[in-house]
Amino acid sequence: MLYRWIVFSGLVGSLVGCVSGPLGDRAEQHSVMSSLATAYDYQLLDQQYRPLSLAELSNSLQTADVIFIGEYHGNQASHLLQMRLFAARHQSNESGQRTTVLSMEMFSRDQQPIVDRYLRNEVGERYLIKEAPAWDNYRGSYRPLVDYAKRNKLPVIAANAAGDIVRCIGRTGEAYMEALGQEERGYVALQPFAEIPGYEDKFLGHMSGAKHMPSSHLRNSYLAQATRDNTMAESIAQALDQHPGSQVVHLNGSFHSEERLGTVAALQRLKPELNIRVITPVHVEEFPGEAADTEPVEDFTYLINSQPAEFVDPEYKKRSRRAMFAKAREKAKSCKPN
Repeated sequence: MLYRWIVFSGLVGSLVGCVSGPLGDRAEQHSVMSSLATAYDYQLLDQQYRPLSLAELSNSLQTADVIFIGEYHGNQASHLLQMRLFAARHQSNESGQRTTVLSMEMFSRDQQPIVDRYLRNEVGERYLIKEAPAWDNYRGSYRPLVDYAKRNKLPVIAANAAGDIVRCIGRTGEAYMEALGQEERGYVALQPFAEIPGYEDKFLGHMSGAKHMPSSHLRNSYLAQATRDNTMAESIAQALDQHPGSQVVHLNGSFHSEERLGTVAALQRLKPELNIRVITPVHVEEFPGEAADTEPVEDFTYLINSQPAEFVDPEYKKRSRRAMFAKAREKAKSCKPN
């Protein structure tokens, strides 16, 4: 987890009964972990790390203009929470005749026409998945949300920057923008490299394992990341303009919204008047054993179990990574020369 999570002793007392002092005892930690018995279980927490019910969380988001729900991609608990909270906010907003908009990192601007055709029932799910194309885990992770929006005639925003453009920025840098035609230019934000204070340092810290990469490559990787965040922020801002008074629920990987950086900070720059709330996941076993000595950053957090280890065999991991990088290099060959 990239964010330094800090937990007060009061949180642990609330979750596992009377506990004196901060979380440090292995038995106490085990009690918290065992309360999340399945891959679908989560525990919602407020800013003071007190447990919340879904209804309490939804009610506290009544006045928000935009709700960011961070996820660990493919984590069933994240996706279940997203579905439940999106439905709760829609049902609440519907009673007040307020539009609820679903915004997604998982689809990009160039895919919006296909998403819209699916919502209008002009094409089936197989067409959406193959022709967009949708993420590999669409059926298990995002189908419930998109189909809920479809049944209730809610807008779905394909918020992300076009993947091919992002890939080429990561390979060649900001000069790649000069190679884009007018239509392609609309697939990314008007200011794709707009500064997001503090975000580059965080990103480079996350990339610390890539010390072998030249600094220019790291810089280009960050510019690609910033393009995603600035584009998603601009897409959300445009959705709010198109649907005045609506509430946007935006889904993205946790890194894009935690610590209110990434897409959150980019959106706040575009529309500083917005009431933005952020919900961030943390793996339950990553609770520290010391009490807090700083103010919390996140609006809400939710505890979840970790997914199974992707790799155990180091040799297989190495082969898999080599194949992945080779595939990325092959795709990057299609980047237009600058």
